Amino acid sequence: QRVLTDLVSLVRVALHEEDELVSYPDVVRERYRAWLLSQENAGHLFTPEQLAWLERIRDHVSASLGITVDDFEYTPFREAGGLGKAAQVFGDNLGPLLDELNEVLTV
Repeated sequence: QRVLTDLVSLVRVALHEEDELVSYPDVVRERYRAWLLSQENAGHLFTPEQLAWLERIRDHVSASLGITVDDFEYTPFREAGGLGKAAQVFGDNLGPLLDELNEVLTV
């Protein structure tokens, strides 16, 4: 999957959507940092447990080009309690949060 995510970066440079070739995981990490900062500036602070889940989600998106609730059946989510635990940690915000992260991190 690393080849696929790096191919996305290469295509973006070729289409002049990006000026510089940067690995897709690096792009996702930078977008995640910016998103997290915007959340903090808006007054939305995450708990340490939520941040751990958000980092798992970020890492998954950087390797898989996105995330769905089905992905919570697999490593590393399963080891952390899977979809049930994620739903407990984020409540009703889990679905909208995944949608937002897919949009923000993969654009």
